[in-house]
Amino acid sequence: MGASSSKGRGFWPFSGGSSRVDSGNGTEQAVARIRGCKTSATPFVFTRRSSMYFDEDGDLAHEFYEETVVSKNGRKKAKLKRIHKNLTPQGMIRLTHPRIHVDFPVVLCEV
Repeated sequence: MGASSSKGRGFWPFSGGSSRVDSGNGTEQAVARIRGCKTSATPFVFTRRSSMYFDEDGDLAHEFYEETVVSKNGRKKAKLKRIHKNLTPQGMIRLTHPRIHVDFPVVLCEV
């Protein structure tokens, strides 16, 4: 459990020798190459899927609630009801600082 299916097929994106690639502004410093392939895989992650949603009004938040009034025994009580319908995911967002991929096979700091 927890094993990546790409490892089982012998495809490991960080298995090649590392080289230095400049992308103009010098943000990518260490790049690993895939064996037998001309494209390069970087150990950095630049985007991620957002956990926030847009509602019908265009507001952005993690969760949306609606206040409802419930009357019980002649008393009115306000409750919050979570909204699940008509929400649109924000999608992919660009990270302000690149992160290191979770499958990066190098120990960065040894205690």
